Amino acid sequence: MVRRLRARVAGPFPPEGLVLLAVCSVQLGAAVAKGLFEEVGPGGTVFLRVGFAAAFLLLLWRPKVRGYPPSAYRLAVSFGAVLAAMNLAFYSALDRIPLGVAVTLEFVGPLGVAVAGSRRMLDLLWVAMAAAGILLLAPLGAFGGAGLDPAGVGLALLAGCFWAAYILLGGWTGRAFPGSTGLIIAMCAGAALTAPVGLASAGAGLLEAQVLLAGAAVALLSSAVPYSLELEALRRLPARVFGVLMSLEPAVAALVGFVVLGERLGWRALLAVLLVTAAAVGASRSSAAQ
Repeated sequence: MVRRLRARVAGPFPPEGLVLLAVCSVQLGAAVAKGLFEEVGPGGTVFLRVGFAAAFLLLLWRPKVRGYPPSAYRLAVSFGAVLAAMNLAFYSALDRIPLGVAVTLEFVGPLGVAVAGSRRMLDLLWVAMAAAGILLLAPLGAFGGAGLDPAGVGLALLAGCFWAAYILLGGWTGRAFPGSTGLIIAMCAGAALTAPVGLASAGAGLLEAQVLLAGAAVALLSSAVPYSLELEALRRLPARVFGVLMSLEPAVAALVGFVVLGERLGWRALLAVLLVTAAAVGASRSSAAQ
């Protein structure tokens, strides 16, 4: 399915459109995942997503997984552990706060990676804008915030920290293995690591047909399809433009949350989404220019 999709969009379809489709796909996947929480909880949903994504990627790419040094496998397993922890923290946050807010808070991870080590004064502006957005989303009673669940806010920020580690480990893993091999090994490791959590939180509920179908849809929308679209876009798009377009995720998440889940954000949350999105766009452009 994903190969046919790539074949269709690889021609005249503009690469900018591919990135936007990927961003929308990820957020639609998150919306579908939120609908699964009542049935199998965040832990079961993460297990279904990572497990199905690993299976899809194995079937699509059929990588050679043997013959690499032990250090490379340790790196891939570490990458998989961070991937699993990132998704578990994010879905646990999503169970408590709106999608747009969760993605906005989580985006501090890639934003931090983008400005880390920079000595440009302009990057301080992006950090200040993002910090202002986070303070606007602070739970009620802390800085006069938006009245969000404190645990949800903390889990979303934790997911952002794991996202930063995911970016770094992903780059190292990509250099240790050819093609998608490292990612697929990491996905398999992540599935194995999330299996106990998923089974403990969902049990036999994971075997229900509608749950399995929804889990497969989450894996396709959140992992297999966007990953393939992003790979195709990166072949034809400068990294600077790609980073700017990916920075639109908080705004797209807020829109998907409103349209699909009926989540209405107050003015504080909307302003926070705009601040973090603008900071991410600015940091992406600044990082690419260095």
